[in-house]
Amino acid sequence: MRTKLIPFVLLCGFAAGAFATPQIQHWQAASGARVYFVQDHNLPMLDVAVSFPAGSAYDQAGNKGVAGLTHGLLDLGVQGMNEDDIARKLADVGARVGSSFDADRSAVTLRTLSSPAEREVALDILARVLQQPLFPQEVLAREKTRLIASLREAETKPEFLSEKAFGKAVFGTHPYGWQAEVADIEKVGRADLLEFFRAHYGARDAVVALMGDVTRQQAEAIAQQLTAALPQSESVAPLPAVASLGGSSEQRIPHPASQSHILIGAPGIARNDPDYFPLYVGNYILGGGGFVSRLMNEVREKRGMAYSVYSYFMPMQQPGAFQIGLQTKNEQVEEALQVVRTTVRDFVAKGVTEVELHAAKQNIIGGFPLRIDSNRKILEYLSVIGFYNLPLTYLDDFQARVEQVNVRTVNDAFRRRIDPDAMATVIVGGQGVAK
Repeated sequence: MRTKLIPFVLLCGFAAGAFATPQIQHWQAASGARVYFVQDHNLPMLDVAVSFPAGSAYDQAGNKGVAGLTHGLLDLGVQGMNEDDIARKLADVGARVGSSFDADRSAVTLRTLSSPAEREVALDILARVLQQPLFPQEVLAREKTRLIASLREAETKPEFLSEKAFGKAVFGTHPYGWQAEVADIEKVGRADLLEFFRAHYGARDAVVALMGDVTRQQAEAIAQQLTAALPQSESVAPLPAVASLGGSSEQRIPHPASQSHILIGAPGIARNDPDYFPLYVGNYILGGGGFVSRLMNEVREKRGMAYSVYSYFMPMQQPGAFQIGLQTKNEQVEEALQVVRTTVRDFVAKGVTEVELHAAKQNIIGGFPLRIDSNRKILEYLSVIGFYNLPLTYLDDFQARVEQVNVRTVNDAFRRRIDPDAMATVIVGGQGVAK
């Protein structure tokens, strides 16, 4: 199962309602940042994440790669400290700065002990990383060289080629389908990073998530400390709408690998889509439930054509991809494609059964406690809830929303949202002629 398979793939069984979801506190800091906080004193730890609308989809068409390099250089030199100073001081207090980056969002995270001496040092470093990055010229040159080498190596790998071609096939000219090329990275300059930082890392758009061993008063002070000196730029405009596919397409890219990489899909749903839960539960039956999914049963169990086959929705600010993926022997590509397409077509046309739905809901609802059993997991939920403006009761409501899904709502949602005859297919492998 791929890690992308999504934020909420849940597996095992507990009785619904037998655990307490975290109590989320929310306010707006004086800086303008939105803050989401869960207070918990069971561990002497504090986890912090600060997110911005600064993902790769916010690049400009003629200046790709700027968003990723800006994100990557945030903690590689700040006012008063170079990258070695930052690493050493964090190690001295046992803290760790991390990050995450996707098409929508750039986030910087911190895990630190909650004791004042360690916490204050760690938070001071995080505040400088967020508010005073220098983007040193020599570091930028080094990181560009590293990234260019990585891209050139990736261009030889079938999984990279398939993802790249799939993004273009599904999203066309929309930024969700963009991939920075070597030529793009070569022309990025320090001024580009500074301009992008000022435009996309503003206080008004910042989402601060805090989880752990501090009081509400301390959390308010921390959120303000981390955002007060952020750029006071205008709010970032929403990403453009994603267009539906007008029909099917197929692209075959030759590659010497012994197995072909196959991706099939189309634009799916946005994070706040009203069909999210019917599609999420239905996809568990189609290809998101591992060995109990229909795709796995048809492709692997019955025919042995792939070790794994999956499907998922990737909800984003705008509709992200609905994607089906597998690898199979080159000589089995045509048969595997036929099986997958027939399975999807039957699933959409005939729908799910009561038995399948009952089992899927039991697994999803029963496994939900595993998704919030650590501070780190709760922190990610806080960030997602804040960044996508989901209800504060999202975690409280999750099991009930899944339980409300029925055969009619699943079948109706799939028939309206997934057209088996309007999907993009990318095959990397074999000696097929690229189209």
